[in-house]
Formats: sequence, structure tokens, C-alpha cells
Amino acid sequence: MAGYRRQTPEELLLSISKIHRGRLKIYVGAVSGSGKTYHMLREGQTLKQQGIDVAVCAVSTMRRPETVEQLADLERIPSIRWMKGDVEKKDLNLDAILERNPEVLLVDSLAHENRPGAKFPTRREDIRFLLSRGISVITTVNVYELEGVKEQAQKLTGIAPECTVPSDLLEIADEVRLIDVSPETILNRLSEGRLNNVKDPELLKRGNVGKLRELALRLMAEGVNESLEKYREEQGFIGPSGASERILVAAQYHINGSIYIRRGQQIAKRLGGDLQVVVFTDASQEPTKEREAFKKSILKLVEKVGAGFREITITSRKQVPRALIRYAMLINATRIVMGHSKQTRTEELRQGSIARSLLKHVRNIDVFFMADRAEHEGERVLPTKRAVPKPPSEPYRRLSEQEVEKKIERIRRGRFKVYIGAAPGAGKTYMMLREGNDLLRKDIDVVIGFAETHGRPDTEAQIGKLAAMPRLKVEANGSQAEEMDVAAILARNPEVVLIDNLAHRNAPGSRNMHRYDDIRELLDAGISVIATLNVQHLESLKDSIEKICGTTVTETVPDQVLRLADEMELIDVAPSALQERLKEGRIYGPDKIEEKLAGAFKTGNLIALRELALREIADDVDERLEAWERNGSLRGPWRRHESIFVAVTTSPNAERLIRRGFRIAHRLKAEWHVHYVRTEGDRSETCTKRIEEMKALVDRLGGRFETQSGVSGNHVADALLAKANELKSTQIILGQSRPGFWQRMTRTPVIDTILREGRHMDVLVVADFNPNMALGEEDE
Repeated sequence: MAGYRRQTPEELLLSISKIHRGRLKIYVGAVSGSGKTYHMLREGQTLKQQGIDVAVCAVSTMRRPETVEQLADLERIPSIRWMKGDVEKKDLNLDAILERNPEVLLVDSLAHENRPGAKFPTRREDIRFLLSRGISVITTVNVYELEGVKEQAQKLTGIAPECTVPSDLLEIADEVRLIDVSPETILNRLSEGRLNNVKDPELLKRGNVGKLRELALRLMAEGVNESLEKYREEQGFIGPSGASERILVAAQYHINGSIYIRRGQQIAKRLGGDLQVVVFTDASQEPTKEREAFKKSILKLVEKVGAGFREITITSRKQVPRALIRYAMLINATRIVMGHSKQTRTEELRQGSIARSLLKHVRNIDVFFMADRAEHEGERVLPTKRAVPKPPSEPYRRLSEQEVEKKIERIRRGRFKVYIGAAPGAGKTYMMLREGNDLLRKDIDVVIGFAETHGRPDTEAQIGKLAAMPRLKVEANGSQAEEMDVAAILARNPEVVLIDNLAHRNAPGSRNMHRYDDIRELLDAGISVIATLNVQHLESLKDSIEKICGTTVTETVPDQVLRLADEMELIDVAPSALQERLKEGRIYGPDKIEEKLAGAFKTGNLIALRELALREIADDVDERLEAWERNGSLRGPWRRHESIFVAVTTSPNAERLIRRGFRIAHRLKAEWHVHYVRTEGDRSETCTKRIEEMKALVDRLGGRFETQSGVSGNHVADALLAKANELKSTQIILGQSRPGFWQRMTRTPVIDTILREGRHMDVLVVADFNPNMALGEEDE
């Protein structure tokens, strides 16, 4: 184990220096006004209550009442004020801070240039100096002030920051926390006059806030992914974590190589993953001018799209599948992208099939075979950009009665906001209740429909003047359960109701089966809802959660319920901070602490869940950006019309395929169909039950499910291809199958037929998941 390895002298010195060094925590926000200073000061108040010596210097409240309130009785060390033009600036008074020597110093604006003649030219250097003197620092920064983000942020918004800080400063911080705020919240604060002192009001335009918010979410997700990979490596885990996508394109120095890379880039962008490219070269072949020219163009393209690259030398074509699998596992790839084979069946039998060999040995990695469209579109080095025709504008057309009714329903419907967290204890209920009290102070009628404080003092304190609706007692299975009383809320008819745990399954005999059904009913009645949800309860993430945590989630929320939300905000907390809260008894009672630390609150689980939450919200932001303005999406528009066809069997893997089909279709804005072929003579009750279960899941996720009966076992693949062609499908998704020797001898595997006859379509083969798979493991 890595924990028993003796440290080198350099590592020992570093460990000793860290003992004396202060801790650094950074609050990151999308824009000014997102609440970074508020949360920093609130944390200062909490630390002070714990008996820690806290002081404040160079903090700007911008005269925002809620922020001024948090400053309260915190001790202030006077800053050094100076004028830059007609703008007053505040520098840290290092001498006064060292003389006062607090345990923790709260400092605003990490991206700050000091006055001429100061001891250090920038605030970040001031902070490094204070850390070296054993003073811990909590500070704030906007995402567009980070050097690694500055260029893209300026390109998206047209605004350049006055000062920047290196992005790697986040890496040396002991904790980085994102303060996520929706554009709607920022715009509300602006309209209420709470953001009057923002330097550049252009940043607070809705589109700009959305773009900067997505940049912040994705930056944090990348940082979390790096820490997750490092943790997994230290623990000896093999293979992808399941929290993010890594696309590996198997290209070649050939005319189609760049097409594969471009397609891989599109897939990586839409799935929010990164891109790697590998090319295999045969050592026995002499280099040619043509191959060298293609190599040069491939390397140029790889650099342009920001992909990683590796060239691997082989001595035989038969080595490709194993070499590709080993490299994919080495870099933790989640999907291999490659072209369809052009071999005939005879050539496959004589020379061997790379695709068949790859699918036989690959584990835990999906394989995507890219459609061969050369016959219809012609071969080209780079794919052409094709504009999607816009629907004709009909401003003068009279709306139908149904269309008018739909629009009126949408207007009458209550607003829906969801606070999302990575795990219990993140602070979702706290924030929901705090917002409820903010609304109450504005004379908006707010009640608590159902809130679970779990006895946490901080959360209970946020109830304030909020009235709680009485709970409904339901007799179920010989015991009594407390549920939300929907009828009472409808009768009371508040403007806003606060509801915890969106994924909760109601007790048998309740008005609705799920709490999200209760919420839908309230929204339809014109009552606005603010709710909470942990990311692991999202239906389409169920398989990823099982892979990450090793547990099955029993209560889930269909993704389309979350799509109803007008706003979603992430409550981001570092795993170490969550574990500290758990140990202090602020999440669960003392009797559950050890159990939770060994299970759901394991470091690897919390890091992976945090990354999933960041990426999920980032994808939602991107969808909304694309809805607001056509070219607003940071991932770029998806220029092709897609139709996804999911082929399922009654195996336990069917639900995984359905969820995967939904997530892909949603990312590509595509229609999707799920198809099951019921073979002749199969009339068992077990099969009928499985069909009903699959259909129910497809219905929840918003797809279309069909069953085809009376097909002979030898013609299943033909039936699937015929249906996919009838639906004009562009992509077929099916599961990995491993038929035995005699099955192969008596019947051609479905995958083989689809790969050979369906080359005009993309084919995604979703891998079986084996948690015990190790690098270099051979098939028996």
C-alpha cells in the first residue's frame, strides 16, 4: 500500500513546512454579487463562535445590507487606502496584520494589484507571505480573474479583468469552494438595487452571467477530477471513476483520420469530457511521403482541438485490439471512438476482425463505431459545417386554442427552484430556509411544506419566522409515517412553499406516489416551490452512482422533473469540509459517524459526487444558454439531426442502456426510441414483467418504447436494423454480449450483424461493468 512507503527527504521537509504554514481557502464566484464575500464573512463568524481568533482586512461589503450584517463584530485591521486615478483602493497592512497575528485573516479580492512601492506588487504575494508566517487566509476571486480562464471569458463577454491571478493558485489552496448563483438571482439582486457598486455592469447581463457561471462550474469540475484521479491512483484503483467522460479516438494517418478526431471532439464537448487521440503505426511498413503529410495534418488538428496524443508502435495488425484496450485503461478512458470496418465477411474470417476482438476483450469501456458516410458525402480531410435550417417565422399566425391554453398554463404555473448538493450536510436545507426568510422580509407569503433539519442547530436557526405546515400522518404497514400535507397547502394557498428531499417516495396511501408528483400538483396550482435534491438521486445518474459508491439508489427523480426547474443552484462544499462537519456531529448523530465515514462519506465517493454535481449543473447551464441565444452554448451547437435507437433485452443491463440512451439523446437534443424484440414462443410472465418495467422507465425519462413480437431467434438483428432504418436512426445503442462457443457456432451474434449491416449508422456498444477489473487482466 502507498501509505507504508517511506517518505523521501524532500517529502519530509514539505510535510514539516506544511505544519507551520497557514491554511488557504478560496471562494470562487462567476461574477461580483454572487455572494463570495457574504459566505466568507459568515464562515468567519462561525470560526469566531468556535473560539478561533479571526480578523478582517481589506474587505469590501459594497454596502450590501446582508453582507454588512455578517461583518458585525468581526475585528477589523485597518487597510492602507490609496487612489488609482479616481478609484479608491485598499491594500493589506502587512505590518499591522503581523503585529496583531490572528489565526485566520479574511481578505477580499485575491486578484488585486498593490500600490507602487508596496512590499509586494500583488495581493496573492501578500497572502503567500502571511501563510508562510502561520496565518491562515480565506479570500475571494471571480472566475474571469483567473489567468487560465481570462482569454475565454473575454472572448465570450468582451470584458477584460483589471488584474488576474495564476490558475495554479487554486491547486495550492487547501480548500476551494464555488459559490453558485443562477442568472435569475443575480438579476433580481440587481433590480432590487443590491448590486449598485459593480465595476462593470456589462458582466451582469443574463447571457454573460450564464457563460461565466458555466466556466466556473467546469473549471471546478476539472480541478475536482484531477484530485479524484490522484486519490484513486494513491488508493490503487484501476479504471475510470464514472464521474466524467474521457474519449479516446483511435485514428490513423489516413484521409479519414481527421474526421474521426473531429467527431471525437464533438462527442467530448457534448458529454463534457476531455479528448485523447491514439495512432498505431506498423513498424514493418516503410514511411511514405503521403503518410508523413497525413501525420503532420493530424498533429496540427490534435493541437488545435486541445486533445492529448500518443503514437504506439506495433509489429502486427493483430496487436491493435489488446494495445488499444491497455492504453484506454491506462488513461482511464470511458469510450473508444473508431471507424467501422470495411472488411467483407470473408476478409473478417481470413484476416480476423479488430472490432470483434476488441469487443471480446474490452471491459468497463464503451466502444463507439463511427458511421461510414463517405459513400453519400464523399471523403474529406475535415468535415464541412452544415447549418441547421431555422423553422420559418410566423409572427402573424393566429394561435390555436390548445396553444393559447398551453401558454396561459405556463404563465399561471408557479416558479420552481432547486438547490442541489453532492451529499447530505452540504447546506441545501440551510440555503432554502434562508431564502424563505429573505422572501418573507419582502412581504411574500412563504411557508415550510416539509423541511428536515436533522436537529442541526445552524439549520434550525434559519427557520426564523417561517411558518411550517402541519404534517399528514399516514398509516402504512402497521406503522405511522409523516408526509407533506398537499391538500392543506393547496387550501392555505401560499405564494411560495419550501420542500426538502425532492426524491422522497411517499408512504403507501398518500395522495401521490412521489414527492415530485406533489410538487408538480402545487406548481400547476400556481404555487411556487423551492426544493432540495442530492445529485445521486437523479434517475439518469443511477448507474454512475452505483459504479462510484457501490450502492443502489432506491429513490430517484426523473430528469424531466428537473428540467421543469426555472432555476437550479449548486451548494458546493469540499469533501474535507463535509467530513469535518460529519466528525463534529453536525450531519448525523455520534452513533452513525464511523459508519458514514467508511461508506457514503469516503473521500473518493465525496470527490466523485462533487464532480458529478458540478458537471450536471454546468450541462444544465449550457442547455439554458443555448435556449437563450443560438450561439450561446460553450460546447458549441450540435449541427446534426440525431435520432437515437436503443436495442434492449430482458437482461439486468437493460436499465443501464435506457439511461445511457436518454443522457445521450438529451445532450444531442435528439428523439430517442427503445426497442425490444420478443422472439417466437417467448410468452413467459417473467418476460412480460420485465417489458413492463422497461417501459415504465422509458416513460419516466420521456422516450418511446416499442415491442416487436414473433421474430425468430436468428433474425433479431435484422428486425432491429429494419426498425432503426424505418425510424431514420443515426445511432444504435446496444449492450455488450459475450456468447459462448456453441452459441457462436449455431447463431451469428446480434452485434456482429449490426456492425456489418449497419455501417451507415453510428453504433455505440455499452460495456458491462466489472468493478474488480485490473489493468492487464486477460480473458480466460
